[in-house]
Amino acid sequence: PLDVAAALGQAWEDGRLQLAVTTSLERGVLGFLIAVAVGTPLGLLLAEWAPLRRALGPLISGLQVLPSVAWVPAAILWFGLSDATVYFVVLMGAIPSIVNGLVAGVAQVPPQLRRVGTVLGASRLELAASVVLPAALPGFLAGLKQGWAFSWRSLMAAEIIVMGGSMGFGLGSLLQQGRDLADLASVLGTILVILAIGVVIELLVFAPVERGMLRRRGLTGGTP
Repeated sequence: PLDVAAALGQAWEDGRLQLAVTTSLERGVLGFLIAVAVGTPLGLLLAEWAPLRRALGPLISGLQVLPSVAWVPAAILWFGLSDATVYFVVLMGAIPSIVNGLVAGVAQVPPQLRRVGTVLGASRLELAASVVLPAALPGFLAGLKQGWAFSWRSLMAAEIIVMGGSMGFGLGSLLQQGRDLADLASVLGTILVILAIGVVIELLVFAPVERGMLRRRGLTGGTP
């Protein structure tokens, strides 16, 4: 433990730790937001249009179980050693989980809500955005949490493999640097930082949102 603390302290003093954390967080958050922007309308489209769901549903599920690291060689060939490679891998890791979570949430929406919205004159788009999506929040939130987990894991895998060129220095790069130097303390310290960031995101972002949603729905799980 003392060696790990010393390695982290040294990385902090020379600025590598701050740079790596900032770079990885920027990539992870931006990649996740793009995945949400793409996955949400795609998930609604699949959930609301049965023929498309039957055609693309198995493909989306297959992409969800495909290890994101498998995309790295293709991404390098397409985009070279650049941040675009990392973002592509992150998107391919996160989007399927977000889509499947939303589709599962929509499937649990009571039909009565749709009928009420239709009677009140809501268009199909208004029905999806104002009725179906809010009612599907539990499944959607589960998909978002899984999507973030997949995007964070995908990011680390991509940063470990893709180095050089115009790539920035992220936590995966710091991890690989420690491995190249046979510095076990640095490797373990970086792993702890990666783990800590994941825990902090869960506690500060997803957990409060989930508790608030449960409280609004009158469920006992929403009590602090």
